[in-house]
Amino acid sequence: MKIREIIVVEGKDDTTAIKRAIDADTIETNGSAVNQATIEKVKRAQETRGVIIFTDPDFPGEKIRKTIAENVPGCKHAFLPKEAAIAKGGKGVGVEHAKPEAIREALKDAQTMHETISEEISQEDLITAGLVGGEGSKERRILLGKLLKIGYTNGKQLHKRLMMFQISKLEFAEALAVVRLEEKNE
Repeated sequence: MKIREIIVVEGKDDTTAIKRAIDADTIETNGSAVNQATIEKVKRAQETRGVIIFTDPDFPGEKIRKTIAENVPGCKHAFLPKEAAIAKGGKGVGVEHAKPEAIREALKDAQTMHETISEEISQEDLITAGLVGGEGSKERRILLGKLLKIGYTNGKQLHKRLMMFQISKLEFAEALAVVRLEEKNE
């Protein structure tokens, strides 16, 4: 599998894992303090080939994703489920620990976030759906993020992520129905 876009990752181990899974070029941020030189490289890559941001499913990874997305609009985003990124022995989370199949799946589902915010899904809808502020809401958000392929978010960021990916009310309702079905089957 060959990827045209350049993939932004956090470090060398992530690049190694990517190259085990697919044929692609990467830009490494070398940590969460993304410097201006790296931003310029990503801008150039976006202008010439396009960019997929593929960071670890943790707080530093989200910080890097946000920094790059704010400075380089139009990038695609790939998300790796946290359980697919856990190191053997359970110590550490990151792209470098993922199996090649999980990396290919995440990159296949890469999407562009849109800045145009539609007000279809309200904060009240999220509360009513049990996705914010209640018992089990985190687990529901994790499953919803997987189903919609938008990654995990905390309660405060969920609405913004749904709007950025322009998730329709119908798409949201269908994914929520699957979440509720999963809960009943537990």
